[in-house]
Formats: sequence, structure tokens, C-alpha cells
Amino acid sequence: MASRSHDTTAADGETAHAPASAGGDRIAKVLARAGLCSRREAERMIAAGRVAIDGTVLDTPARTVGANEIITVDGQPIPRAEETRLWRYHKPPGLVTTNRDPQGRSTVFDSLPGDLPRVVTVGRLDLNSEGLLLLTNDGALARHLEHPDTGWVRRYRVRVHGRVEPDRLGALESGVVVEGVRYGPIKAALERQQGANAWLTVALREGRNREIRHVMTHMGWPVTRLIRIGYGPFILGPLPRDSVEEVPRRQLRDNLGAGWTSGGPRRTRHGSDRDRAGGS
Repeated sequence: MASRSHDTTAADGETAHAPASAGGDRIAKVLARAGLCSRREAERMIAAGRVAIDGTVLDTPARTVGANEIITVDGQPIPRAEETRLWRYHKPPGLVTTNRDPQGRSTVFDSLPGDLPRVVTVGRLDLNSEGLLLLTNDGALARHLEHPDTGWVRRYRVRVHGRVEPDRLGALESGVVVEGVRYGPIKAALERQQGANAWLTVALREGRNREIRHVMTHMGWPVTRLIRIGYGPFILGPLPRDSVEEVPRRQLRDNLGAGWTSGGPRRTRHGSDRDRAGGS
């Protein structure tokens, strides 16, 4: 999960253990729901002494927060928890799915419209991959959607170099070991063969780092293009490249349950005068 983060200054005050309170949510979850950071980032903020409850600086994330307690980060009260929202983004190739790249390459957050709130990505797409990337303002939702236990299928169109034998594709449904790494079942089918290249449709549930590229190279068919077209019930569809569209509230509720809600649908196209003026 990558996120668009905020820079704040260090908090003052002595560090002390905060007593556990009855009920409520864990502090890291509360900070994530407020749109400040992911849960992992929240734990780092707590370790740095930047988070306090009712004036007492925390030194542990093992703390639940009551409804009437006041949380501050760097001495400032946190904003009210935002309504959970989800967006579809058509990632182009050539962007890194991270906040900052040590090699100075462009990231997906450099490309997003400036009028989006702070968002985190649901999983990642590597530098040369393209297609559907889900974004949310709720770190808890991102973790839920990424987790293998959620069981959502990731679907791709994949162009490979080589002549594909359909019978060998069928064997991938039993999983495969590549250089000592065990990959789970992959459903792959030949869409069409075009000379020395072939297009495949690929579906998997686990989605480990560069999984399709590693497996197809192992099979003797190096990947030359990879497009994610679906993530669970959410599809890329006709969304233009480098565009963002919010998932409607009803669709989010129908697919995730009433515990998750989103704002209304909204589409922005990177490259318009408005987006360039407000871009990050």
C-alpha cells in the first residue's frame, strides 16, 4: 500500500504510557480513518512521540480511543473521520506506485488530480504495468481489500512473447514453483496468437509481487505488456488512461456491506487546466 502523506512537525511533551480505555477503536485505525496516514505510518508516528490522547503522549499503538477523548498529532487536533471513499484510477505505464522514489522516477501520486483528498493505493502495480489501480481515503479499507482472505480475483490482459501452448496454461491452475517460490492457482487462457506474440487473459487471487511476470517467464513466455482490467467487482472498463473516477456509494455498499460507505460518483481527467493548476 502506498499513500499520499502529510508533513507535520514533532510534538512536544514527555512520553508516557496511555492507559487502555474500554471500547472504541485502536489509535492507529482512528488515525487512518481520519485520513492522516496508513496504520503502519500511524505506528511510526506513535513511536516518534508525535501522537497524544488528552495531552498524554503515547509510546505504544496498543491503545483504544474512547468517543470523548481528544487526539492530537504534533500538537494539533486530528480532523473528523472522513467518509470512506474509493476511486478507480487508470494507471499508465512508467509510474511507480510509491510516495517517493529514491531514483527520482515519477509516481502515481505525481499524476493524480490535485483535488483528491489524501489517498492510499490498494496494492500496487509495478513500473511497467498499467490498468486498474484502486485508491481510497481509508487505510483500513485498503488493508481489507489487499488481504488474501478477502478472496477477490485480480484479472489481467497480458501480452507475452512466444508461441503459447494452451495445455501448458491449464497446468497453472494447480499452482507453480518458480525459483523456490510457490505461487497459488492461476487461471490463464489464450485470447489470440499474433505471430511471435500472444494475448492471454489471466486471473489470480493472491497477487504477489510481479507474480505474472515471474510465472510467464518461467514458462518461456516473457511478458511485454500487462494490463489489470479488474479487481474483485471493480473493473477498468472504458475509463481513459490517467483518469480517476469515484466508485458510487451504492456500488461500494453493495459489494462491501453497509459498514463501508463512499461519496457520490465523480470523474476528473488529468491534463485539464483545472487539474494541472491543482496537481500535486
